[in-house]
Amino acid sequence: MQKILVTGGAGFVGSALALAFKAACEDAAVTALDNLHRRGSELNLPRLAAGGVSFVHGDVRSAEDLDACGPADLVVECSAEPSVLAGRDGAPGYVVDTNLGGAVRCLEHARRHGAAMVFLSTSRVYPVARLNEIVLEEAETRFEAAAAQPLPGVSRAGISADFPLAGPRSLYGATKLCAELLIAEYADMYGLPAVVNRCGVIAGPWQMGRVDQGVAALWAARHVYGGKLAYIGYGGAGKQVRDMLHVDDLVRLVLLQAASVGKWTGRVFNAGGGPGSSASLRELTGFCEGATGNRIPIGSVPETRAADVPWYVTDNAEVTAATGWRPEKGVADIIGDLCRWITDHRAALRDILV
Repeated sequence: MQKILVTGGAGFVGSALALAFKAACEDAAVTALDNLHRRGSELNLPRLAAGGVSFVHGDVRSAEDLDACGPADLVVECSAEPSVLAGRDGAPGYVVDTNLGGAVRCLEHARRHGAAMVFLSTSRVYPVARLNEIVLEEAETRFEAAAAQPLPGVSRAGISADFPLAGPRSLYGATKLCAELLIAEYADMYGLPAVVNRCGVIAGPWQMGRVDQGVAALWAARHVYGGKLAYIGYGGAGKQVRDMLHVDDLVRLVLLQAASVGKWTGRVFNAGGGPGSSASLRELTGFCEGATGNRIPIGSVPETRAADVPWYVTDNAEVTAATGWRPEKGVADIIGDLCRWITDHRAALRDILV
């Protein structure tokens, strides 16, 4: 691979991948395309430049902007409007045009140049109502999956790609699932080598967390700077659970896949932190208190928000069996790295994270 294009390349995940590809393939030309829509993404531009990554200020919604990046041997598609709440204000255009229209343009760019593709999808492709049918048991600090489940693809090991897909899931999830289906068609019709990773919560340094996306960074930032947080939904006890994948672990997976995409063409993998790197909001608070030595007020809002789910943990068995990859870092590593990063860049990040 001599020419690598990373879309969303100034974002949290995109910048980590672009820099990792350049470090691993010094002779490769790595280009990061980004519209800098996400506040804080501009802070990654000096990092990209220092790492030898070329930056193009453009948008995946524009074929001309993709053309400006030049030919590619590999397209790593991680551009997205990642908020589950996107479009609920009655304006769906940006999320649909970016996540679906952008994916189509990236596929066309890859097809025209004979490139392979690694596509970062999301666990949010799974329907909200179905996820809420998972039978849970309430422990002292978290919800846990019961041993017996009425649905396929769910166990105490987490949720696999066999989980049902019928039902509404949010515009974010729907657009990413539509993109997955188109990737399968391009792979079949045009022989485009492509692999899809459905990621759960990804976290780590350089994530500009906010209330609707990036919960680990948001929690860490509030504990560093001070401020208020709230346990929202499910009685307001903070027992809802997510697994968390350190961005470094995701980078290892994508680099491994990119080395021989054709080997996994047509495969859709769930990829996340798994049971060993999961935490409830209540437990996340404990990790943040331990990392910072600070305690902050945590409010309680019993009412559950639309499109929320009480439990999501990734079953990595399939991706591990296929590639040998497994996460190496846990929640303590993630929170420790986040808190150190925020503290080291306290002034520059304050207006973005607070």
